[in-house]
Amino acid sequence: MRLKNFLIVVKDLEKAKQFYQEVFGLYKILEQDGNAILMGGLVLQEEVVWREALGKDVISSHNASVLYFEEKDIEGFVKKLEERYPAIQYVNPLTTFEWGQKMVRFYDPDGNLIEVRTPM
Repeated sequence: MRLKNFLIVVKDLEKAKQFYQEVFGLYKILEQDGNAILMGGLVLQEEVVWREALGKDVISSHNASVLYFEEKDIEGFVKKLEERYPAIQYVNPLTTFEWGQKMVRFYDPDGNLIEVRTPM
């Protein structure tokens, strides 16, 4: 068995696709019925589809999971993020750990937690 995809819920599929393409370079591979599969195995599903399938409300900004990315030029990444999405909500601003690794955490426009670190 292998992990195939990771699904996150979004309010507006078009806006979410634009965000993940602009910020992370994740382009759409396939789209169907309120779902979009992006490069890297990330699946975006519209909130209305999720609620209908699960029968429960979506809890955004829940902090129970994180999308993790690595980026060598994290300062350039943060600059690009702030230029394109100035209202981005940070959980942890750009931080440098004592061992030299850098990290930033923020919510995407739908409240999904994202962490970006420099490689070790």
